[in-house]
Amino acid sequence: MSEFKIHHHAAELLKLFNVTEGDGPEVYAELLTKDLTPYVTTQISTHTAKRKIAENSPSPEDFLKKYEELKSKNVRELDSLTYLLSTIVQERYLVKFIDRNDKERRKSKELSGSSASNMAAVAPTTELGKEIDALTKAIPKSTLMTQKDVQDLKTKLANITANTSTTSSTEIVKVLREKHAKKMGTGLPVLPSWVDDRPFLTNDFVDVYRQAYDLDSVSIGTLPLKMQEVLLIEDLLFLFMGVEGKYITLKDEVKDVEKKSKKSFTIDNSTDASLCEIVHRMLPMCSNYSLVCRFIESGSHFGKGLVSHALCSAMRSLLKDYYIFVAQLEQQFRKGLLTLQKIWFYIQPSMKTIDILATVAIMIERGDCKGAAILTLLHEKTEAYTGDPKGKDLCLYLTQAACTPYFDILQKWIYEGIIKDPYNEFLVAEHESFAKERVTEDYNDQYWEQHYTIERARIPMFLERVAEKILRAGKYLNVIRQCGMTLECPHAQEIVYCLNERDYVEHIEKAYDYASHTLLDQLLSEKKLMYRLRSIKHYFLLDQGDFFVGFMDLAEEELKKNMDDIVPARLEALLDLAVRTSTANSDPFKDDLTCDLLPYDLITQLFRILSVTGDTNNPNYRDPQESQISGLEAFTLDYEVKWPLSLILSKKALTKYQMLFRHLFYAKHVERLLCQLWASNKQAKRHMLHKRPWYSIAFALRQRMIHLVQNLEYYMMFEVIEPNWHLLEDNLRSVTNIDGVLEHHNDFLDRCLKDCMLTSPELLRIVSKLMAVCVTFCNCMVRYNHSAEVQKSESSAKDSASTAPKVSIRHYDQMMSTGDIENTIGTFETNFSKFLIELLDKLSQLSSTEKEQEMMNLVFRLDHNSFYSEYQRKLITEQLENNK
Repeated sequence: MSEFKIHHHAAELLKLFNVTEGDGPEVYAELLTKDLTPYVTTQISTHTAKRKIAENSPSPEDFLKKYEELKSKNVRELDSLTYLLSTIVQERYLVKFIDRNDKERRKSKELSGSSASNMAAVAPTTELGKEIDALTKAIPKSTLMTQKDVQDLKTKLANITANTSTTSSTEIVKVLREKHAKKMGTGLPVLPSWVDDRPFLTNDFVDVYRQAYDLDSVSIGTLPLKMQEVLLIEDLLFLFMGVEGKYITLKDEVKDVEKKSKKSFTIDNSTDASLCEIVHRMLPMCSNYSLVCRFIESGSHFGKGLVSHALCSAMRSLLKDYYIFVAQLEQQFRKGLLTLQKIWFYIQPSMKTIDILATVAIMIERGDCKGAAILTLLHEKTEAYTGDPKGKDLCLYLTQAACTPYFDILQKWIYEGIIKDPYNEFLVAEHESFAKERVTEDYNDQYWEQHYTIERARIPMFLERVAEKILRAGKYLNVIRQCGMTLECPHAQEIVYCLNERDYVEHIEKAYDYASHTLLDQLLSEKKLMYRLRSIKHYFLLDQGDFFVGFMDLAEEELKKNMDDIVPARLEALLDLAVRTSTANSDPFKDDLTCDLLPYDLITQLFRILSVTGDTNNPNYRDPQESQISGLEAFTLDYEVKWPLSLILSKKALTKYQMLFRHLFYAKHVERLLCQLWASNKQAKRHMLHKRPWYSIAFALRQRMIHLVQNLEYYMMFEVIEPNWHLLEDNLRSVTNIDGVLEHHNDFLDRCLKDCMLTSPELLRIVSKLMAVCVTFCNCMVRYNHSAEVQKSESSAKDSASTAPKVSIRHYDQMMSTGDIENTIGTFETNFSKFLIELLDKLSQLSSTEKEQEMMNLVFRLDHNSFYSEYQRKLITEQLENNK
């Protein structure tokens, strides 16, 4: 079961139980997915589960009766469902909760039903209501409808839909019909009507003209015993071929019952008792023959599927041998060498064969089996005849014949990567709505996971162990075929069903190994996947520092503008120039690098992603500054990827790379501003500003900011990204298939995002606030320094050089007289310390509750001398004193 189905079922259960608070369905889906294991059925576990349910059931007989009924229909999930119910009945509180919830839902249904009846009372007043009322009256009260009733109902229904149709409803019907046609199989021929109109186009018993033909018959009891035996033998030969006899006839009570029922026969009452006894022993074969004939005719219809067709064909070939046997009996009869005792002796093998065929037909009809369900049933039947060689050989023949079309589809899939399944019987289903072109466009596209999926209901029991390998083998070959490569599997051999599972499983495993190694070699060798990943690491993860420095020197002024004022072509040219003038110029894939301006900042991007994946309770989050962000906040890199590399570097993977890049890029930008401020502070010393009290406070605050940003960068680059990157490279060297590549690559990105605090909106919000404080502080100090420079140049033009510094200081004294600068810097220091302490507390909390030990390294780096711990303790003490 896929994670999407599990998520859907979890959501449906929460909805049914009316659970509106607490964890969402994604939490339960994740727990269920982690604990997903196959249920192994044993007779002991099944018997124990049945006993527990029966003990807690108010009517155990009804439960056991229903269980046996479902078991006879070959319901595959019956035993696992029984085990689940036995677990539930032991939890008393859960049973009470389900019972209470059921009563509430029943009550709500009754209320909705009463409102619906009120609506129904009003409906006939409208034109549509009158037509619906007329249609309801047209349906007869009895469950059986004649052909005329059906035609009248169709006509009335067509008139109603014609009168009420609209453009939108027509389109909806068209879409639904297309889906239904795809599900049922397109292009299926339709049998002509005369097939049902002509009663003699069957090998089964026909009751036509029976009364006229009975008039010529004489009472068999008036004839001698030898003559009675001859007449009974003649009737039996007719019955063996599906023709009703003169003295052995169908029972009247079964003539008009359902077609699937077993035929019963009656012998003329005047027949000798000893002859009746021996004839009665042979009649079950006639009933079974009738049932097999009806099964073959119904199972050969086009909509039944290839497996059913193949099984019916095998049964038909067995019936040919049976007809030959009956012809031989007739020859013996014409020679006068046949007696009832001889017939009883001769029919023993055929009787057993027909009985097995009838048993199989009954089980398939009861369970309404199709495709894989038929194969599973035949497989179980074959194993059940282990102690009976002839019965086992017969069931093995039927199973091999039924498996032939299924294995043909299987061979086409695992040897060529093509599905040719007109009746939707194969275990792999293709979903054409997931196109490979969308992999690079849609963040939430699930092409690799959802284009081809396993349908659990279509897996035969004997292929369940290798179902995943079958899916992957075909998927790999499908990708190779789409790359234009010719496929010729060196291990391609015909797969034939046998009781020794290893024989055909070995062919499947060889095909899987060939497909996985071929695609992996295509990606790693021809498409140079590792070199591509290293190229992305150079740019997105800032692996080469000179590229970033060169680009910022060229594009800093452009990126400082509002996003709407930036010319993308100019930014693209500057990026290309920075790449070609750095060590990245040697990268053969540098031309695939592009840049983009996203209309939202990193926090908004995170919330949008979480809203898509369903991991946030605030999916409509929008940053109020979203439309006014600068180029520095909007800038990101992009990368052009072609098929089949887009499987690995999909839109989702590139988005994760972009988030890491934007995080690192903005941190580097903040560090650059702080370093520029440090350089400008060196020049401020010429104005003797460093002697002012506020200056030393600002200087210390700037150093604390630099310490924060540089340690944050060091943590992300050298304690998160680099170790995980080396682990990724090691894993890719030993990987054996493309699914392993996808898994290791996604794990690398997920670990980096998590440890870089990009999966926690709270942590990212705190870090963003700290960065905003740093940027605002830098801008403020730059303005003050620039003001000093301007004042100095103005005073130099008017006064002598010896008095210029004094004028600058006098100018600053005037600015500081109100205490604005001290208050401003104090505010910066307070906010910075508050946000940093909040970050440290959050990191410590995550480290203790979620075992995120990597984040503790950052805590130790930022608070290596317990400065902030003491600062926090001091604040708490002051608050307590103030409260007193």
